[in-house]
Amino acid sequence: VQLQASGGGLVQAGGFLRLSCAASGRTLNSNRMGWFRQAPGKEREFVAAIRWWSGSTLYADSVKGRFIISRDNIKNTVYLQMNSLKPEDTALYYCAAAISPAPTSDDGYQDLYDYWGQGTLVTVSS
Repeated sequence: VQLQASGGGLVQAGGFLRLSCAASGRTLNSNRMGWFRQAPGKEREFVAAIRWWSGSTLYADSVKGRFIISRDNIKNTVYLQMNSLKPEDTALYYCAAAISPAPTSDDGYQDLYDYWGQGTLVTVSS
């Protein structure tokens, strides 16, 4: 599975961006997709995840109510709509795909993801 993330950029606080993650290759083996981010000097953290077939979602508390994850099964693409952006959202955003089965409650654990994209940079100015 190959993942190509895009959509990052510079935006003012309160603004919005939409990230995309296009999956190719053996995408049928993937059952869930996730977005993670890594801010400068910090560890990578979970943002949001979605199941390809059921569409069930999971969000980090820090983005609940502001970010929306969605998927297009025809295009094999996952999106992250980011609204009401804050300077603390500044980070390199990665998309990831997982193959191995796991309960939905585990979708936030990055160690359970098998494939990673290259990251797209989001910078939010105050």
